[in-house]
Amino acid sequence: MSLVRRACLPLILVLIGVLALVAGCTGTGSADDYPAWNLTLAGDQERVLTHPELRALPAAEGYGYSVSTVGIKYGPNRYRGVLLADLIEMAGGAGTDDLIYVSAEDGYLWVFDRDQVNGKEFFTFDENLREVTPPPLRVILAYEQDGKPLAYEDGGPLRLVVISENSDVITEGSSWVKWVDRIEVHRK
Repeated sequence: MSLVRRACLPLILVLIGVLALVAGCTGTGSADDYPAWNLTLAGDQERVLTHPELRALPAAEGYGYSVSTVGIKYGPNRYRGVLLADLIEMAGGAGTDDLIYVSAEDGYLWVFDRDQVNGKEFFTFDENLREVTPPPLRVILAYEQDGKPLAYEDGGPLRLVVISENSDVITEGSSWVKWVDRIEVHRK
């Protein structure tokens, strides 16, 4: 074998490996792909749910598309997760004046009122970022994006997402809390 052929062989093998990864030939998409992660629900009682326990709850799916405060659009993507309203019920429910604190492991916190938990009072935009009348919206704690476990760099393993049945509806992204690890009901 010539010297050129011997030098090229490792490069060819690396390129084949990269192509296999890009084509998805090595992915399994199994439940083992979900990271270990716990969510604490605090209200009338405190309860810790594991990632497998969350995925065993009834799921909601829809399109999520957000815009950052500096105008960068993310999405649209298809998300799957548990309704925030269902998680609040597991913590003992929320009254009309109660507030819901959703926090992340990095210290980020967003506060929702009961209407927002139920998908109301969000600003919605079209592709040109012009405000539009909101369609029915739902707020979920997402664990999947486009049929795969939500990646850490996308806010996973658990991220709050505002979803719609329409792929072209954009919501303001500040409430899309990444790396959610705690949801608390604060009574007024």
